[in-house]
Amino acid sequence: MPTALIVEDEIFVALDLERILTDAGYQVTAIAADRQTALEAGARCEFAFVDINLRDGPTGPDIAATLAREHGVKVVFVTANPAQIALPTEALGYIRKPFSERAILAAAAVAAGEQHPEAANDDLILLDRGVNGA
Repeated sequence: MPTALIVEDEIFVALDLERILTDAGYQVTAIAADRQTALEAGARCEFAFVDINLRDGPTGPDIAATLAREHGVKVVFVTANPAQIALPTEALGYIRKPFSERAILAAAAVAAGEQHPEAANDDLILLDRGVNGA
């Protein structure tokens, strides 16, 4: 069962992501609202949904880079502020808030290696420089 980390400081958004993922058969290992909690949980997941702006500021891009580099985690940003994503990035791509269940499931499938990146839809924007060449 693929494992996911949710890095989101808005609890209702985080719980919605958790529901979507668990209903689809993924295991959510943790919900983190800040950098420290996210990095502590990073070793226990295969992929992560990361917001840009968290409780401790715009730390999402740094979290994404650290998770990818140190733990091999595949990262997808879930954000209302995609312009804050600096390229190049270690993230596979991003989903703009408000998100659809379809977008989250497409991103989870790509990140978990269950679906080829070309299967992404208009709600999931894949970036040119992702982890492992995605």
